[in-house]
Amino acid sequence: MLLLALFVVLLALLALRVPVYLSLLSVSLIYVFVDGRAMSLVVQRLTSGLESFPLVAVPLFVLAGSIMAGGGLAERLMSFAGTLVGHFKGGLAQVNVLNSLMIGGMSGSAQADAAIDSKVLVPIMRREGYSNAYASALTAASSSISPILPPSIGLILYGVLADVSVGALFMGGVLPALLIAVVLSVAVRILAERLNHPRARDTRASFREVMQGFRASFSALLMPVLLLVGLRMGVFTPTELSAVAVIYALLVSMFVYKQMTWRDIPKVLKDAALTSAMLMLIIAAAAVFSIVVAYERVPQQLGDLLGVVGENPILFLLLVNVILLLLGAVIDAMSLMIIMTPMLAPLAVGLGIDPVQFGVMVVLNVTIGSITPPVGSTLFTVSAITGAKIGEITRAFMPFFLALIIVLLLVSYVPAVTTFLPSVL
Repeated sequence: MLLLALFVVLLALLALRVPVYLSLLSVSLIYVFVDGRAMSLVVQRLTSGLESFPLVAVPLFVLAGSIMAGGGLAERLMSFAGTLVGHFKGGLAQVNVLNSLMIGGMSGSAQADAAIDSKVLVPIMRREGYSNAYASALTAASSSISPILPPSIGLILYGVLADVSVGALFMGGVLPALLIAVVLSVAVRILAERLNHPRARDTRASFREVMQGFRASFSALLMPVLLLVGLRMGVFTPTELSAVAVIYALLVSMFVYKQMTWRDIPKVLKDAALTSAMLMLIIAAAAVFSIVVAYERVPQQLGDLLGVVGENPILFLLLVNVILLLLGAVIDAMSLMIIMTPMLAPLAVGLGIDPVQFGVMVVLNVTIGSITPPVGSTLFTVSAITGAKIGEITRAFMPFFLALIIVLLLVSYVPAVTTFLPSVL
């Protein structure tokens, strides 16, 4: 009964737009006080929840994304994407999807990708006749590629929480990320015919134009390749990879594209610090909330609930998808993953489900949740930048939501989508 009351309080706080970390902390403090537990538990969990070496990668990847946005890498990738797909019907929308695929291999964050496209591409789409709601919805949907494509912050967190190889998770996310891009591109094409969206350019780019665009963006395109090759060859660990990403992005921004100077660095550091602080506060607060989860035996109760499927992994995956999609609508993505992973991962392994497959499925689930109201951090990021109303974005997002669900089902029920590359490499 106490757990149900706390959950209602949590939902009420989130509905009132109380910050996620404060909501989680408030509910946790109420539980500790009512249940007579020692308040020192809260302080202990606040600190111990961040005592994980792989978590060092989170602020570094956020910093790399900030450097990309201000250093010219994102703009050159966008221009190159235009030469490749701009001649298609709904060309700028296709550029939006392809650009997210390329940026996803550098930022690792849906919010970073969404912020870049919202600031740079959405205004251009509006000028070319796209509605603000459609451009915003597509930007939010295409940002779902970043948390699945390495170097993904979400996959790093899952690897830490479930004790799964982060390198294997990175490899397992590549094909699903490509699938998301393909399915969203198909959805864009269908909607372009229906809504009569224009082409970004009248003719297909010539080979010479494509090569010019490739040369102009080569240094930016080389970044994800270097990161993945270095990771695969064991040159650096996933955590060290985040530091390499920062150094590479900084060198390219300052000395190759020359769009960033030493004077710009304080602002970039400030932006990255604010974003990282927000993420770390949520992670620490979720660690405190795990006290409630542990003492109320939520994992055991969830295990009993999912136990009705017996030894059937198909029904188990279906129930997990439904639970995560529903909870994702009301709980922040990172918090949800931190809370649910320790409960669900052992159950999945017990049913013989590949841990890499399950990890990618969980991250994709919570990523979709970050785009759906009422608690969608990526959704609010896009809305705040573009000025589109949440309700308008949500309505325009529905076709893309269906596209993402198709990919989620493929990840859930076709293991090769996530296990092929890790097994080969």
